[in-house]
Amino acid sequence: MKVFITGGSGQVGSTAADMFLERGDTVMSLDNFATGRRDNLLDKDGLTQVEGSITDGKLLDQLFSEFKPDVVVHTAASYKDPEDWETDAFVNAVGGANVAKSCKTHKVGRLIYFQTALCYGTKPLQQPIQLDHPINPVNSSYAISKTAGEHYVQFSGVDWVTFRLANVIGPRNVSGPLPIFYGRLAEGKKCFVTPARRDFCFAGDLAKVVVQAADGKGNGTYHFSSGKDVAIKELYDAVVKAMKLNDYPEPEVKPLGPDDAPSILLDPSRTFADFGDVTFTPLEEIARLSVERWEKEGVVGGYTHLKEARADIKTASKA
Repeated sequence: MKVFITGGSGQVGSTAADMFLERGDTVMSLDNFATGRRDNLLDKDGLTQVEGSITDGKLLDQLFSEFKPDVVVHTAASYKDPEDWETDAFVNAVGGANVAKSCKTHKVGRLIYFQTALCYGTKPLQQPIQLDHPINPVNSSYAISKTAGEHYVQFSGVDWVTFRLANVIGPRNVSGPLPIFYGRLAEGKKCFVTPARRDFCFAGDLAKVVVQAADGKGNGTYHFSSGKDVAIKELYDAVVKAMKLNDYPEPEVKPLGPDDAPSILLDPSRTFADFGDVTFTPLEEIARLSVERWEKEGVVGGYTHLKEARADIKTASKA
């Protein structure tokens, strides 16, 4: 099978690419390395890497024409600056439209898309959130633009699967609290947490389901979620344990920002029904694997699409 992966050097894209390659598939990766790490996806048989952007529709058409993919796994996204609306819109909405249109033009067999759970807004009407919950991405440029991209996927007429995601983390994670906690603790700096609860899922577990979807399993929209959430403080404690820190600063507890949600818990019932038993790696094991890599290779990123969290991190970094 020929698999074209956008954002192939990012966390999810590179993890899925490794799995496709390990079983003998042919993979083409497109990444502009805005957030993807070059060392996430190393050269190997069956892999072609292209540096470029999904915002370049002509490039996409050229690559699709040459590679002739059976499946497209669209993981590329802009998310690292909550105030950069233009880049979010250009990459996530226009880029998403480019990918969907190229899939239609070149008769790709299946398009797999990834959507943020913030598409439901920061004050969901139910917990856990059902798939028929109203779409309301009004508090986040990232969510607004990713929702536009999802609409283009649905509009394309291509056979598609969308995974609306819980918080996906792991050793290749460059955004959110996991790399931020590690980076600050490694420098002896204080961290902060909020009362928020999240469902932290391992990128490798998601990639296994993506491979199944590429093989034709499922159709339409799914939640990728364990169905259980934990306090952000529990992730912090898992990182502390993985780093084997005996002397560390207790995190400051800050209130939720206006663009953050107390809890985002997704109902995964349809996913379990269509994809079978999904393995979910324990939080402490995810932290251990992540710390193990970062102690050897360093951590990069520490991005967040939450405005107040980003401001707090910048302020704390100057302290």
